[in-house]
Amino acid sequence: MIYKFLDNVQKIAEDLKNQDEEILSIINILKNVKEKGNKVFIIGNGGSAGTATHMACDLFKTSKIKAISFDDIPLNSAIINDEGWDNLFTYQLERLYNYGDVLIAFSVHGGVGSDKAGAWSQNINKAIEYVKLNSGKTIGFSGFDGGWMKDNCDVCIVIPAESTPLVESFHVVLHHYIAFELQEGKRI
Repeated sequence: MIYKFLDNVQKIAEDLKNQDEEILSIINILKNVKEKGNKVFIIGNGGSAGTATHMACDLFKTSKIKAISFDDIPLNSAIINDEGWDNLFTYQLERLYNYGDVLIAFSVHGGVGSDKAGAWSQNINKAIEYVKLNSGKTIGFSGFDGGWMKDNCDVCIVIPAESTPLVESFHVVLHHYIAFELQEGKRI
């Protein structure tokens, strides 16, 4: 059983080599943000929210980039209660976003699909649209077929897997690579 999982990990790692231009593009966008003193907002839902917070921490501490994730539970629950789930991220961006800032979004399915609560990730899709309408750059990390984000983000890394655990795992692998590649004076 573990061999099949690890074989999939190896195959995904090999396939990701085909997205080296996208990864380099993300690094260059973030270098530009750092040089200009702009901010990076990082969002996600569920496990992807944990990845967003983790990447914000790594960018802020190791790369010295002004990185913010929207992980304030009291604030988020107040916004959801009063403004609705789909406005969670745009509500905060409307107050914090400035020209030149960047949005990074994590979504396993890339903003498509639905369940008993309705369409998935509409809060992420609205945030991407908000930043694009305000002349900002958007970076997506998705999986499966890339979903809505693949066609609507300036740069989107699509993990070539149809497995939530594998997609989420590789989101962390890539965010670590990017954050530590941006660390001053060090290369991994």
